Amino acid sequence: MTSRHIFTWSPAAIVFDCDGTLVDSERHWQDARSRVFGEFGLKPRPGFAERAKGVRYTECGGLMAREAGKPQLADDMAHALLRHFTALVAEDPVTMPGAAALVRLAARHIPLAVASNCPLDVVESTLARVGLLGHFAHVVVAGDGLLPKPHPDVYATAVRLCGVRPEEAMAVEDSVTGVESAWRAGMRVLGVGPRPAEEGADQADLWVRTLADPELQAWAHTWADETA
Repeated sequence: MTSRHIFTWSPAAIVFDCDGTLVDSERHWQDARSRVFGEFGLKPRPGFAERAKGVRYTECGGLMAREAGKPQLADDMAHALLRHFTALVAEDPVTMPGAAALVRLAARHIPLAVASNCPLDVVESTLARVGLLGHFAHVVVAGDGLLPKPHPDVYATAVRLCGVRPEEAMAVEDSVTGVESAWRAGMRVLGVGPRPAEEGADQADLWVRTLADPELQAWAHTWADETA
């Protein structure tokens, strides 16, 4: 879908990813991964940061262990990763450009949800710290029978809880892993950030550099005014 098409459509609900989409936490994940490698005295292979982006922390622990040639440390590294990340994000929670404004505008008119691979307490505490948690009707995370992204489970569940059909809802994502998850759930997908070079990026209907993109903000005000 081209921007011309998506900007002439109005979503009945929006489901946001959290890390790197609403909250500038990808840098915290990167720092946490570096700390874990240092804690265990290990080093990843070149390009590891891109391979790890969007991967749930439990799977990321396994990826880190395999890349360092120590697969037996997968569980220990996953637990250490979450510990370091939680500490870092608690110290410095920052929203992504345009995220807070879009969430606050949209929440007045349509149901919003979050779909994440992170643990529920981490997502909720992060959103609470940046003042956005109360704008979301539902927060859906992987676990308890819901497979993590790139499986469609978290997005499909969030859309169902919002009470709309998948094709009526839009997902907002910053990673190819998340884009694939939402696409497989049957949603329209807005990608945020530099368009990844990897295969699967074209499953997003549109990529914008930030949620502060002027055309995106103008479009949001258009359909918000229509539902007011």
